[in-house]
Amino acid sequence: MNRRAVLSGAGCLALVGVFSMAIALTSFATHPARAAEPHSMPQVAASIPDIDPHEALGSKSAPVVMEVFSDFQCPACKTLFVSTNRQLMDNYVNTGKVYLIHRDFPLPMHAHSKVAAEYSRAAAQIGKLEPVEEVLFQNQEKWEQTGDVDGTVAGVLSPSEMAKVRALVKSGPLDAAIAKDQALGNSYRVNQTPTTIFHANGQTLPYAGVMNWDILKQFLDQLLSRT
Repeated sequence: MNRRAVLSGAGCLALVGVFSMAIALTSFATHPARAAEPHSMPQVAASIPDIDPHEALGSKSAPVVMEVFSDFQCPACKTLFVSTNRQLMDNYVNTGKVYLIHRDFPLPMHAHSKVAAEYSRAAAQIGKLEPVEEVLFQNQEKWEQTGDVDGTVAGVLSPSEMAKVRALVKSGPLDAAIAKDQALGNSYRVNQTPTTIFHANGQTLPYAGVMNWDILKQFLDQLLSRT
């Protein structure tokens, strides 16, 4: 089995050790939150620091918040995105049930992931987060070989949009935003990509690695049934 296949199944490691793949489900199953009284719960998103609204999708008042710490060059992050994102958007984000936050967590083992994060974040600033996320993940094997992140992103943006993205990447402040995401990930003890942090019912529940759609749907429905 090649290195890429191994990483795709296990996730990309930043440090020694990983979260238990089932910690969130186990925690929730053994210590379920009590059902909230109507209107008694504050907006979940309000308690989460450093949310860039350009990097978030859905309603801020959603009862469940998902922070996905991701690396565009990580095979497992691609697997999570490709296998769950469209259904997650259609069934939970666009229906006001989940507020989905992309967090950049580029790993030093990946030569081009920081650049990809910069382009994605720049695209988000002009309202093009979704198409750029998709093109980077769908074409991951190509641009990781050539380093042509710019050309990959240009494939889904107009020339005027691309000029804005390049100017934002060149200007530099995006690095500070990416560093904030990494610092937040470290505070959650993220050491693997992808890692998803679920917030609901006053609980913070981490899940490291690729959660397939059936498990993710079951978990979200459990969380939502208790809000």
